[in-house]
Amino acid sequence: MNILLVDDHAVVRQGYASLLRALLPAIEVREAASGEEAMARVHEAVPNLVIMDFGLPGISGLETTRRLRQRLPQLRVLFFSMHDELPLVRQALDAGAAGYLTKISAPQVLIEAVRRILDGHAYIEQPLATQLACQAADPRLHSMTPRELEIFLMLAKGTPARQIAEQLSISSKTVSNHLTLLKSKLQVSSHAELVHVGIDLGVVRVAG
Repeated sequence: MNILLVDDHAVVRQGYASLLRALLPAIEVREAASGEEAMARVHEAVPNLVIMDFGLPGISGLETTRRLRQRLPQLRVLFFSMHDELPLVRQALDAGAAGYLTKISAPQVLIEAVRRILDGHAYIEQPLATQLACQAADPRLHSMTPRELEIFLMLAKGTPARQIAEQLSISSKTVSNHLTLLKSKLQVSSHAELVHVGIDLGVVRVAG
């Protein structure tokens, strides 16, 4: 059996790859640094499981998962991300992921998730599973594309457009175009109103 670990941060990726190799010695672990590289790796040899980061440069983890699952519906994908916002979790599951785990999870939780998904089960980190069961998706989120949702969450949290462009490997003009579309879809006219929508949707936490 083999696992493909997709993460654009080399130190993080190599650290988790070493962890998986140490705790699951019978499983081969391969690595990819982007969505494009992940698709090439899958084309070379179909893995039993893809562990996918959410925020990848170029093609996002969501879009990569959609493309891979369209080609290989049986492919098992576990999202392993720093993001714990429910809209992102829902989009990951809608894209066909078999599980979702945040990077603050203990190593044994990651191993448990891998084992359960390889056994044919789904696995969602318990706090996220509880929240998903208690909340219904807001219809405002359904109108957003995966890339728009990523940019919306970053803008709502106060991330500057230039930094968003750098992190997603897109131009500042592309970020600006997405912002214009988001304002239209959410029926807001300012950045401040966009932040209020984020608070209302529960994706921006207000200190209190």
